[in-house]
Parts: sequence; C-alpha cells; structure tokens
Amino acid sequence: MIRAALIVSILVPFAAHAATADITVRGADGRPLADAVVMIESADRPAGPIRFAWPMVMSQQDIAFAPHVLIVPVGATVAFPNHDRVRHHVYSVSKPKKFTINLYGRDETRTETFDKPGVVALGCNIHDQMSGFIIVVDTPFAAKADADGHVHFIGVPDGAATVKVWSPSLRMPGNQAVQRVTITGPSYATTLTARR
Repeated sequence: MIRAALIVSILVPFAAHAATADITVRGADGRPLADAVVMIESADRPAGPIRFAWPMVMSQQDIAFAPHVLIVPVGATVAFPNHDRVRHHVYSVSKPKKFTINLYGRDETRTETFDKPGVVALGCNIHDQMSGFIIVVDTPFAAKADADGHVHFIGVPDGAATVKVWSPSLRMPGNQAVQRVTITGPSYATTLTARR
C-alpha cells in the first residue's frame, strides 16, 4: 500500500483574488510521488477554454504508451500515433470514455475526442503489457508532479477549492486523494495523508 502526504502551500498573491500554489506530493516513505496528477478545482475558475502547454498526443512507442499519463481538458481531441514497427489495437473500457481504435500500423495516426471528465485507462488488445492513462479534467489547474513531487500553479482563485491527487500507485478508491481547502491569503499550508 502506498500512502501519500499532500502538502499544499498558497504563496503571496500575484493579483487581486489570485494566488500561486505550490503543491508537493510524497509517499508514506517520504519519497516524492513523481508523475502524480495534481488538480485544484474551484467554483471561481478563469473563464474561457482550458489549454495546456503540452501536446494532446498519446504515442505508441517501444511497445508502450508515451507518455504513460496524459492530462487533457474536457473536449480535447487526442492523437494516437503509432511509432512502432508492429500494429496496435488501442482501447478503453473506462466509464468516462469507452472506445476502440482497430489495428493500425507504423506511422499511422488515429484520434479520439474526450468529452467527459475522469480517468481513462488505456490498453492494447495485441500487447497486454501496455497500459496508459488519460486524465480528462475540467480545470486549468492540473499538472503532473515533477521528479521532486512538486507542482506549481499560478492564478489560483481565492476561496473554497478541492485539491485532488491521482496516481495509479495510490491504493485507495479511484487511486485518488482528495482534500477540501480554502485559499484565502498570502500564506496557506495544509497536509493530507491518503490511506486505503
């Protein structure tokens, strides 16, 4: 069982009613939980479409999904290019998005649109060892933790919010830890221990 400690620090606001948020995720052993997906959900989120800096691409390369975990906004169309010399048959039976991309070969690309939030687990009907995840979010404040278990957000609105941490290695319902927080000022800190 992996337990995670979630440390949330809201630092000096950079504009009225907005703050920077530094979040560190560590396992029960004190080690960083790299690649964990951290999300901050707030009722008072910025208007407009959600866009992330990384490409909306889930490649098949070296008989693996790359990246292993991809965060996309609701409504995103994700490209699935095959860079392997073998054919792949990508599928998901996850509730937010059930789909099948029938066999396709090297240098071919297929696409799928993800219109509901949630975790979409991926597999390949030809290569059972392949697994990947697409995390579909309805918040602009979503990112993967770096090698130090750290995530930095800018422009988080003041007020009530929910911090969620998802990782396939978290042994708890939905592989997710959740904490409700209130972002109110120049300095805020809280700790969450995720248990089974």
